[in-house]
Amino acid sequence: MKMIRICRNVTATILSLSFVSCASGRNPQASVQDRNTTASSSGRDPAPPAVLLDTTYPATAGRTIPVGGGEANRAARAFQGALDSARPGDVIALEAGGRFEGNFKLPKKEGAGWVVIRSSASDDKLPPAGTRIGPSYAPLLPKLVSPNADAVVSTAPGAHHYRFVGVEFTTKSGWAQNHGLILLGDGGASQDSPEDVPHNLIIDRCYIHGDANINLRRAVALNSGTAAIIDSFIADVHEAGADSQAICGWNGPGPFKIVNNYLEAAGENVMFGGADPKIRNLVPSDIEFRLNHCSKPLNWMHRDPSFAGKRWSVKNLFELKNARRVMIDGNLFEHNWVEAQSGFGILFTVRNQEGTAPWSVVEDISFTNNIVRHSAAGVNLLGRDDNNQSEQVKRVLIRNNLFDDVGGTRWGKNGRFLQITETMDVTVDHNTILHSGNIITAYGTANAGFVFTNNIAAHNEYGVIGDGASVGNASLDRYFPARVFRKNVIAGGKNSIYPSENFFPPALDAVFADRAAGNFSLKPSSPYKNAATDGKNIGCDITELNAAMSSAQQ
Repeated sequence: MKMIRICRNVTATILSLSFVSCASGRNPQASVQDRNTTASSSGRDPAPPAVLLDTTYPATAGRTIPVGGGEANRAARAFQGALDSARPGDVIALEAGGRFEGNFKLPKKEGAGWVVIRSSASDDKLPPAGTRIGPSYAPLLPKLVSPNADAVVSTAPGAHHYRFVGVEFTTKSGWAQNHGLILLGDGGASQDSPEDVPHNLIIDRCYIHGDANINLRRAVALNSGTAAIIDSFIADVHEAGADSQAICGWNGPGPFKIVNNYLEAAGENVMFGGADPKIRNLVPSDIEFRLNHCSKPLNWMHRDPSFAGKRWSVKNLFELKNARRVMIDGNLFEHNWVEAQSGFGILFTVRNQEGTAPWSVVEDISFTNNIVRHSAAGVNLLGRDDNNQSEQVKRVLIRNNLFDDVGGTRWGKNGRFLQITETMDVTVDHNTILHSGNIITAYGTANAGFVFTNNIAAHNEYGVIGDGASVGNASLDRYFPARVFRKNVIAGGKNSIYPSENFFPPALDAVFADRAAGNFSLKPSSPYKNAATDGKNIGCDITELNAAMSSAQQ
């Protein structure tokens, strides 16, 4: 699979644990504390992930261990026996279409070679590497089924070098509740030291799902190091009365690669944090999140004509509560409404969730070249936990994104693009925003080092507004005292109450080439061409956005 390298002034090298390091000489077995303290070298700009995982299919020179999927108990014993006996370099070939019902554990083994667990179907029957799998491949996939509320696959302390390819993971039909299908690492007190963290774990072209009626709290708990989820399809993850996630991690250091997946969940489609890590000073770090499609089906929304009758707890599409050095690029985020929360699609909201992790932080976040659409609200930034002690949210870049159909009656009337308090060094640049509410809603403590440049948005009723302050300059002065606010197109706004060097056309329709047809490029004769602070067109560069998203293979 093509891999983007974002190293700056260093030479990337392939290391023995199959990841690319952008920090020259970094030891792949570095401690949590060491790996998690790399700062931005450029001050206000986010530092990129220190490493990017190389998920090239490994050479396997060992045995092929066939496992049939016949009678349930016998098949389960055979599969666990194969896991226990496999040596690095072996392939466990599960019968295509076979059923393996049980709670299976990946044991810790000596040696650094990979154990591959895959469908017995030949490669030409499965999607090629780099291509997202889908439910239509289910007849060719061995089915790992949890018979109860526990994980179908979990890891022993320190387990490493396992790769699943072309496998289906699911719950037993009719079982009411599952707390987590795949546990890559332990989120609890039994994993309280770096030595216990499983690592080198890959889910590749797998189909992971619950069913339409059960409570499935989590598809994958990513509490590990050096782990990847690629080219996979995760669906029907939902719960009534509790949060649910397609992917969630809180007690693993990373690095993580989550690329080219379909990710469907009711609570948070993807979240890092949400529970306190048991390993002291741990912050999930070095996260590559690209080319994914995060969505919630409309038949989960009670106001939609397709509503299927189950009101799951719906919150947001992507949330960081404790994370460092995260690249979020080229993704599609869609369908998020006011239900169990106020409808923000994207949240960078630091939380020391249980009060035991005051080191919790959200920092060095790049949110670039994404589409966020059909959501009640856009982005929420909470600079410090307002319940427990935490570090401050800092160095966040939101650049070249398209926010379309944000707010309105269908999604729940919020309509705010950005809600923000007490952050440091947040840059919002070259975004195109089609929303129904405020551009910026500020509250609480002022923000330091805020930059808002080259964006296109409608002013709507209040534009930029902060608690206890009037619209425009008064709110900017109170909540963004040391700011850069230039070269923005604010349709319908009044230039008399905003900083100079911004633009105030009467309406957005006059800005775009063909808004009604979804063409958000500027008109050929637009005065906003080459008018940005960097000499480029104001707003999202649609060509650049499409290029970033085009390498997703579905």
